Amino acid sequence: MKKTYILLILLAQVLISCNPKPKEKGIVEIIPQPTTCKIIPGFFELNAETKIVLPPNVNSLNEAGILQDVLAKVTGFTCDITTDDGIENAILFKSVGGDVMGTEGYELEVNDDQVIIRSAADAGFFYGIQTLLQILPSEVFGDTIVDRNWKIPQCQIEDHPRFSWRGMHLDVSRHFFPVSFVKKYIDLIAMHKMNKFHWHLTDDNGWRIEIKKYPKLTDVAAWRVDRTSEPWREVTPPKPGEKATYGGYYTQDEIREVVAYAAKRHVEIIPEIEMPGHTSEVFAAYPELSCAGEELYVQPGSYWPNVDIFCAGKEETFTFIENVLTEVMELFPSEYVHIGGDEATKDRWEACPLCQKRMKEEGLSNEHELQSWFIKRVEKFLNAHGKKLIGWDEILEGGLAPEATVMSWRGFHGGIDAARQGHDVVMCPTAYCYFDYYQADPDFEPEAIGGLTTLKKVYAFEPIPADLNVEQSKHILGAQGNLWTEFIQTPEHAEYMALPRMTALAEVVWSPVANRDWSDFLLRLQEQFNRFDQMDVNYSRGSWKVTIEPTWEKGAYQIALETEQINPLVHFTLDGSDPSLASPIYKQPFSIDSSVIIKAGIFKDDQLKEAISKKEIIFHKAFGLRGILRMEPNQNYMAKGSLSLTDGLKGSDNFRDGYWLGFQGDDLDFTVDLEKPVNIQQVSISFLQNEGAWIIMPKEVKIEILDSEMQVMAKVVIQPEYQPEVVGTWIEDVAIDFDNIQGNIIHILAKNYGRLPDWHAYAGNEAWIFVDEVVVN
Repeated sequence: MKKTYILLILLAQVLISCNPKPKEKGIVEIIPQPTTCKIIPGFFELNAETKIVLPPNVNSLNEAGILQDVLAKVTGFTCDITTDDGIENAILFKSVGGDVMGTEGYELEVNDDQVIIRSAADAGFFYGIQTLLQILPSEVFGDTIVDRNWKIPQCQIEDHPRFSWRGMHLDVSRHFFPVSFVKKYIDLIAMHKMNKFHWHLTDDNGWRIEIKKYPKLTDVAAWRVDRTSEPWREVTPPKPGEKATYGGYYTQDEIREVVAYAAKRHVEIIPEIEMPGHTSEVFAAYPELSCAGEELYVQPGSYWPNVDIFCAGKEETFTFIENVLTEVMELFPSEYVHIGGDEATKDRWEACPLCQKRMKEEGLSNEHELQSWFIKRVEKFLNAHGKKLIGWDEILEGGLAPEATVMSWRGFHGGIDAARQGHDVVMCPTAYCYFDYYQADPDFEPEAIGGLTTLKKVYAFEPIPADLNVEQSKHILGAQGNLWTEFIQTPEHAEYMALPRMTALAEVVWSPVANRDWSDFLLRLQEQFNRFDQMDVNYSRGSWKVTIEPTWEKGAYQIALETEQINPLVHFTLDGSDPSLASPIYKQPFSIDSSVIIKAGIFKDDQLKEAISKKEIIFHKAFGLRGILRMEPNQNYMAKGSLSLTDGLKGSDNFRDGYWLGFQGDDLDFTVDLEKPVNIQQVSISFLQNEGAWIIMPKEVKIEILDSEMQVMAKVVIQPEYQPEVVGTWIEDVAIDFDNIQGNIIHILAKNYGRLPDWHAYAGNEAWIFVDEVVVN
């Protein structure tokens, strides 16, 4: 966003753009960025005589009361609520038509004698209050009286959300979180103008909601043996006679309390009751509902593959589900009920006579169709009770239920398919919205489940895929951040993982795309940190690692060194040596014209803050030429598409670093035109193997050199070496020498391994190929 600063010494009012400057100068830092915002010189000052005015035609007493309570707590001013709209020194609520701003939009006008919040509905008044609080000093988010001048900059703000679904998720099955933290989480959702709380209440590691009809769900299924001191993926099973003491659940009264608390803050709670898979904890209490009828223990750690599943062939399964959902629907007034539907391994169904009988009776050809039938039956029950079904994108498999809404987590593809079929979609792809992933260098972060989702990556998220046309795009309701808690045991850790990535996502789902600007967001974020400090929130300060970003600018290859910090001291080198305080200081992007090894780091208090970033840039004959991929990579691992193979940048040993292209089940088929005859001595290409992530070396690699008429001038086929015993990540550069062959075109075909081999723990599933830089010399 281009900034314009205007200084005019005039008596008339001067309107200037919102920019992140100190409040003493009358500038505000609002997150999410409003639709329009203009600052006017001058202030309105709160004092002991200030009133809150609700005219007779405005019934937003709840919202006025929330504002009154906040102000009283930190200013000591009572700010009495009155209906007299003729007084000055007041915060005035005004009702307006909702044709333009909708029920969640608002206008905020601050003059020297009055603050006016205009909206068509209670939600809009609430969001106007959130903005009003943000333009007050950050101490307003504290909980003790502060003796200071409470000035509000004069301004004119018009604002409304981009998306109707602006949500956050919390998994309370893997680790149970108390009601007090759930309320705090809702407060954080509300202050960011988000409006959905997806409460993941049941899973293999514990059932967390009281169901009166089935008391063993809370007597048995809510508790497991304590293995919090052991690695999540390596926990030991319960010992004979060992008591299950770790867990907990929410009583129905506590659920009602939390639902009411959220409703006052215009947050809709969407309960999730997992089915048909992720249900092994149920079988610890009611084993007869599974296919095998085996009494299980509640899993104290990782449970994968989660083969235990509700038996689709037993009518008592659906009696149980309907009875549970009946009590759930009585507790949650939400429009939606989330039924999970993800990662439902079908092994038990394949071996179950009752499930096979059900398939035959219903004319179903496979177990995917059986899951679809299962989901459709549950949806029919929910619809009959005025509820909508929402589920993870696996509910697409076998056929989507007629009215279902899809939560697209395995990339964008599920959401695209659902929207094209006319179904509503909530986007939450892992690469952008999974906040249990690392947010910075793992060497400097608490242990996480894996991955890397930085603050900047979240901010770059665009929920509407470019593949959709205008009509299809209307089915994208919005997006949400997901916080799974396998590696998150405490509220403090949950806050650290959620924030400030929640803050970035809030701006993505609220603000117009044109208003979003990363550099400006970082500046405004500093004031948000001050608010978090007042709220005693354990947030992350973001990554201290330097990101080396190469781009083509004006015919030159430019290098930018970017960070998530404000004005950091970055030292760098171009010769592969480690930077020190004596190395050059980065000030602006610079050009390079040959192969280099760039290293850079942030220094603070004369010390390197975190690990050094390193990136090798390789100049070669195909450098910067965009080739053609016959098969598109998986949307989670697209990097820069075909350009990633010729951009001079090699991926690291982290296959999620944004440089690797990933193909599941498909071959790599890549062609690049060198644009002129070139004498070729060597072609190399890099492959990554990580057998734990199902990434295997290709079966074979064929490299061809062709002339401009597509005649093959040379061809070599090799089989890359792969070693099943190698644990972790292994990178192999496949290099083929040629005898100075002249050619115009390079064609590379790398054959996918196909199904994972017998030695693999998940044999039979589709393998991945991960590939990066093609180097032509």
